[in-house]
Amino acid sequence: MQAIILVAGMGKRLKELTQNNTKCMVKVNGVTLIDRMLHQIEKHQLSRIVIVVGYEGQKLIDYISTLDIKTPIVYVHNPIYDKTNNIYSLALAKDWLVKEDTLLFESDLIFEDAVLDALVSDPRDTLALVDKYESWMDGTCVKIAPDDSIEAFVPGKKFKFEEIKEYYKTVNLYKFSKHFSVTHYVPFLDAYQSALGQNEYYEQVLRVITMLDDPEIKAKRLEGQRWYEIDDIQDLDIAESIFSPDEDERVKLLQSRYGGYWRYPKLLDFCYLVNPYFPPAKMKDELRASFDTLLTEYPSGMRVNSLLAAKNFGVHQENILVGNGAAELIKSLMGHFTGRTGFIRPTFDEYPNRYDRADSVDFIPDNSDYSYTADDLMKYFDDKEIRNLIVVNPDNPSGNYIPKADLLRLIEWSKKKGIELVIDESFADFADELDNSLIEQDILSDNPHLFVMKSISKSYGVPGLRLGVLASGNEETIARMKSDVAIWNINSFGEFYMQIEEKYKKDYAAALVRIRAERARFQEELSKIDGVRVIPSQANYVMVELEAGISPKELLKRLLIKHDLLIKELTTKTKGRNYLRLAVRNEKDNDVLIAAMKDALGEK
Repeated sequence: MQAIILVAGMGKRLKELTQNNTKCMVKVNGVTLIDRMLHQIEKHQLSRIVIVVGYEGQKLIDYISTLDIKTPIVYVHNPIYDKTNNIYSLALAKDWLVKEDTLLFESDLIFEDAVLDALVSDPRDTLALVDKYESWMDGTCVKIAPDDSIEAFVPGKKFKFEEIKEYYKTVNLYKFSKHFSVTHYVPFLDAYQSALGQNEYYEQVLRVITMLDDPEIKAKRLEGQRWYEIDDIQDLDIAESIFSPDEDERVKLLQSRYGGYWRYPKLLDFCYLVNPYFPPAKMKDELRASFDTLLTEYPSGMRVNSLLAAKNFGVHQENILVGNGAAELIKSLMGHFTGRTGFIRPTFDEYPNRYDRADSVDFIPDNSDYSYTADDLMKYFDDKEIRNLIVVNPDNPSGNYIPKADLLRLIEWSKKKGIELVIDESFADFADELDNSLIEQDILSDNPHLFVMKSISKSYGVPGLRLGVLASGNEETIARMKSDVAIWNINSFGEFYMQIEEKYKKDYAAALVRIRAERARFQEELSKIDGVRVIPSQANYVMVELEAGISPKELLKRLLIKHDLLIKELTTKTKGRNYLRLAVRNEKDNDVLIAAMKDALGEK
């Protein structure tokens, strides 16, 4: 068996990275794609490697000569690489293609060894390697029958998004038998190129062949093995996080993305906190039905969106402000405050990080659950001469909860003390206590020193829409903040969501019932794991303490590398103590995490 690698293209989408080098010379974690691929191929002891070069071909040949590859290498030159596509490059190597069985590669791929192993070890002699279609993939797809027959090749022009559940993406890695090349592929390659020219793709030939009664080629489905196709700098960035040989660096690269994990479809994210049971399917369908309009029309300005928020929360529009996520509103609000400000630690860092550390006064609960009451806060801050106090309720990451009646006492105390009080109730809807919101007109009007923050993203499970609200009886500050943020600070999708949200109140209430029940079950199952102590939570996450011999950072690494699970370790927040925060997802996902934790902790 031999290998053929197509490397003639210019890789223009990688811009300056391919100005003086072919695409396969791009480095991922310090190693060029061609270096990695050639050494992976060499492990299989093939008879030869045929490389079709073009753009910067001599530079590539000189570089490969330094790589100490023992397998014989033959070069084929494509002199018109800038006027042709890969069908022409492969046609130039057709005399080699018919000599023996062949592994065919495109050079912009990065993959783990298990990908190539799966293809080579499969006893079937002619295969197209495929993977279940995911949103990050681009290029030719196929439809596959249960017996792995390829029912159709689907080029980009024929791609239908409504059929994506049926699609598999070609990995651009093939195994051709000598017989298939002689009797099928090369004759059709010659005919196709003669009819349609040299500026085509070799997959189009396979598309024609699959229409035969006996096409010989079958699909080989991957089963979780990692690969990536690098076409632009974003692909390169993601590939580096997937294929970093340093496990600690891989963890760091993923954590530093702060979201966007839909580009990692096999990853289950237990860091970011959203409602797994809302929005309902009907609401999503309503959003989809208006997609074209929302995409092509401007959203309303601040006044109209404040009116929508006021309608949904039952307050006056002068008392509420809509933000591009709560984060935008936190930044603006913290810029309003002056003087000493009280914080509870550990907490949601966006608040203390937006304030001068020299003017910050921290309350740290003196217990292993990081629990506290309204009375604890009033006692601690009573003599601290603070001008502002920030309370996240339930708190993040502890899940500590102060009942509404006690919050009202805290509000009254802060009024008497002349303290401006922020209560972030982003997670309050998940608490067992019902009707606990402070966004009520009477409460706001009677307490102009009170600011109530709420993240729509977290409570309602729509983080991609980036929505949050701030409510206060202090109309002057609300008006100033409306001037501070951009007039179009939310998009049309967010506005439309607020427009239709009231219709789904019953669905939302049902979703909260489900997540409270799942949180209780999740906590119970976690408590059965040796070495894990569960801290009771009223939010959609659970903080747990690991016994002294278990490192949260090591557990995080094991779960990510072995199980594709991302969790939040809290050693920085808790001064080196062994705590984790685990999001409550649906029952199926939570069971995956529980099983993985049992497996990982069994290794300690």
